[in-house]
Amino acid sequence: MAAATDSCALVKQPRLNAEALEQELQWLAQILEARLEAYFYSDTEPLHFRFDRLPPPSLPANANLTRLIEKLRLEPAQRLILVLVITPYVRPQMLDVLFARNKLTERGHTEFGGLQSQGHGGFLPSIETALFLLAGDALEERFKANPYLEPGSELFRRGLIQSHSLGPQEPWTSAALTMPKDIQDHLTTGCPFKPAFNADFPARKISTKRRWEQLILPQLVLAQLQEIADWVKYRDVLMDDWQMEDRLTPGYTALFHGSPGTGKTLSASLLGHYCGRDTYKIDLSLMVSKYIGETEKNLARIFDTAENKEWILFFDEADALFGKRTQVDDSRDRYANQEVSYLLQRIEDFHGVVILASNLKTNIDDAFIRRFQNLISFPMPAASERLKIWRQSFSSKVDFDPDVDLGLIAERYEVSGGTIMNVVRHCSLAAISRRTTRISQFDIEQGLKREFAKEGRRI
Repeated sequence: MAAATDSCALVKQPRLNAEALEQELQWLAQILEARLEAYFYSDTEPLHFRFDRLPPPSLPANANLTRLIEKLRLEPAQRLILVLVITPYVRPQMLDVLFARNKLTERGHTEFGGLQSQGHGGFLPSIETALFLLAGDALEERFKANPYLEPGSELFRRGLIQSHSLGPQEPWTSAALTMPKDIQDHLTTGCPFKPAFNADFPARKISTKRRWEQLILPQLVLAQLQEIADWVKYRDVLMDDWQMEDRLTPGYTALFHGSPGTGKTLSASLLGHYCGRDTYKIDLSLMVSKYIGETEKNLARIFDTAENKEWILFFDEADALFGKRTQVDDSRDRYANQEVSYLLQRIEDFHGVVILASNLKTNIDDAFIRRFQNLISFPMPAASERLKIWRQSFSSKVDFDPDVDLGLIAERYEVSGGTIMNVVRHCSLAAISRRTTRISQFDIEQGLKREFAKEGRRI
C-alpha cells in the first residue's frame, strides 16, 4: 500500500492536473464575472450574455481532465458544468460572490440557485446555478441547456456528477450538484479513490494474494465462476457489439451458497483479482435496520458510491434480507418486502456484478432465487480436494514428522477449506514457538480438536 501511495506522489500527474484545473477555473471565473456584470450593470437584456462568447481554454495534453474531455468529447457547456461542480472542492471561495443578497427581498438571488450546507461554509451550486451561468434568464437558451443537466445526460450517466433533490415537491432545478470522490481524485491527485469502512459506506474492500489456479473446487463450480469472469471481461462486447443492451439486464447477479469455509468469500476475492476489479464485501445483517426507511438509505449509499466504478459487490449474510418469511401480517414484515424490492431494483439497475452469499440456499425465498443469473453451490470438499488444500496450505519451509500422513488425514476428517487453514495456522504457530519448522501429528490433531469443539463436534 505504501509503495502505491509513494508512486502516486512521485509522478507528475498532480502538477499536470493542477495546471489543467487552474486554466479551467480561470475560464469559469471569466464567465461568472461576465454573467454577473451583465446581470447587475447592463441596461438592456441584462441576462442574455452568451457564455460561448468566452471559449474554453486549451489544456495540457496529458492532464486527466484533458483526457476525459477528449475521450467523452465534452462540449463547452458540459465542461462548464463539470468545473462548476468541482469548484467547491478545490477553490470554494470563487463562488462566494453568489451569496450576494437581493436588496428588494433581503435574501439570496433566486436565479443564482445554490445552497449552503451545515458543515461547508461555501456556496454549493445547484442545477439552477448551472443554468444561470449557461443561459441567464433567456428561456430559449435555458431550454437548450436543460438536456445537459437531466438525470440521463452524459455527465450523470458517466457518474461524473450527481444531483441531490431537496424533496419531491421542489423544482428539479433546486437539486444540489456534487462530484463523487473518485472523480475528484482522478481530476486532482490522480490517485484512485478507495472508500474506507464507515457508517456512510459499510463495506470493506477484500483481496487475496492467492491465484486463480490455487482455487480448489469442483469443476462445475469453477466453470460457473468462469462464466462470471467472462461477463466482466466481455460485457461491453455482448451489450454493444452484439447489440443485446435492449434484451439483457445491465448487470450480473449470482448467489453463492454453502457451509462456512467452503470458499465463497475467497472466490469473490479471486474473481476481482482475476478480472482486475475491486471487490467490496457488505454484511447485510449490519445493513438491515429496525427503523423504517433506514435500510433503503443504507443500500442507496452503497450503490450510489459503487455506480460506474466497475466494482464487484459481495453481499454476505443474504438471509438477513432475502430469508423466507412464514407470515407477512406484521407491519415490519410488510416493510421488509419493500426493502427487498428496493434492493432487487438497485441490483437490476447496477452495471456491475452483484454476488449474494448464504450458508443455505433453502434459507432464500424461491421468488428471489429466480431473479439471479447464476446459483453456485459450494460443497464441502471431497477427500481428494481436501488433500490438495492440506498440501498447498502449509509453508514450503515446513517439514513433517514421519508419522504424519496428510492423505489419511484428508480421508478421515471431513472439514472445509477454512477449517483446514485454521488448523494450519495453529500447527505453524506451535512449531514456531518450539523454534522448529517441524509439524507433528499431535499438532494437527490438536488443531482439529479445537476446530471441532467450535462446532460442538468430537474427533
